[in-house]
Order: sequence, then structure tokens, then C-alpha cells
Amino acid sequence: MTAPGDRGDVWEVFARKAYEDPLHHVGTVTEADEDLALVAARSIYDEQVWIHMIIVPRAAIREAIQA
Repeated sequence: MTAPGDRGDVWEVFARKAYEDPLHHVGTVTEADEDLALVAARSIYDEQVWIHMIIVPRAAIREAIQA
């Protein structure tokens, strides 16, 4: 449960329209937990007919190359 004023964690949303397509970053959602983030991602980014959508907590993303 989030504290008052705490908006939750940022989740990056990726999706694809066809299995042969790469995943594309389509946006972010801010929610308290994974279940809420999944619901938010599905409802906010429903303008396209996606066949695959994933969410990743922003805190879990690591830099592979830094210039």
C-alpha cells in the first residue's frame, strides 16, 4: 500500500503488433504494484491492437553502454 502523496513506482511499457516485430517502448505508467501497473498499461495504451505487451519496473533497468 502506498503512503499518502506517494504515487507509486514507474513502470516502462513495451508492446508489439506482430510477433516478427521488435518490442517498442510505448510509454510509462505509475502505480503502486505490478497488478495495478498491468491494468493501467492495458487500459491506457489500448489505441493499437497489440499482440504482446510487457511492463518493466524502471528501477530494474540497467545501462549496458554509457557514453
